[in-house]
Amino acid sequence: MEGLTTITFFKFRKNKGWAFAQMGLAPSKLQQKEGLKFFKLMGTGGGNGFSLWPDFGTYAFLGVWDNQKSADDFLKQNALIQNYFQKSSFFRTIKMLPIKSHGLWSGQNPFPEQELPTNDSGLPVAVITRATLRPSRLFSFWKSVPHASAAIENAAGVQYFKGIGEWPFVQQATLSLWDSFEAVKQFAYRDQTHAKIIKKTRSQRWYSEDLFARFHLLSDTGFIESIPSKK
Repeated sequence: MEGLTTITFFKFRKNKGWAFAQMGLAPSKLQQKEGLKFFKLMGTGGGNGFSLWPDFGTYAFLGVWDNQKSADDFLKQNALIQNYFQKSSFFRTIKMLPIKSHGLWSGQNPFPEQELPTNDSGLPVAVITRATLRPSRLFSFWKSVPHASAAIENAAGVQYFKGIGEWPFVQQATLSLWDSFEAVKQFAYRDQTHAKIIKKTRSQRWYSEDLFARFHLLSDTGFIESIPSKK
């Protein structure tokens, strides 16, 4: 499973100051960990998942791994991540395998595409979209956020969604879980609100860097409070 990707959400009722401080302190401790090919420690959006105001109680760790064992060993044994587990009130780990990915994240595409042995059209799907906003396009982007949030919240087949990002306002991403790839396609190509926003992003060149990645959802374990859900 080359390119196995995990994302773990941590919800803090207490220790919020500690969690916020780790955004600056933790990345240096995670560099060059064996089996960890790419990682991001991110904050999350408030409200229903997409918001100009951050959720200072919820953080996310995304990792791309050499294989399943590397991911499991890290999540079970790494001292820093164990600190996160112990200090958080709730957590949730999602494992996924990249199927299609285009674009760049910090100058690279970290999600090597995999070939599944069977038709994946009916399998549960995870989607990550990520972009670095051009400073001159910040107002246009954030003006569109309420419309984009309403569109995905009402989309058929979405299980849940959450805004994530490395830096508030400028570097934004979303994770969404769907019943199937067909549900993703229906939303991407037939939802008029979403289609208009995508057209604007391209014609007005909102992003200096962007990425879209689709994954096969392998597992979803643990529990985290207050993430929007359709189920």
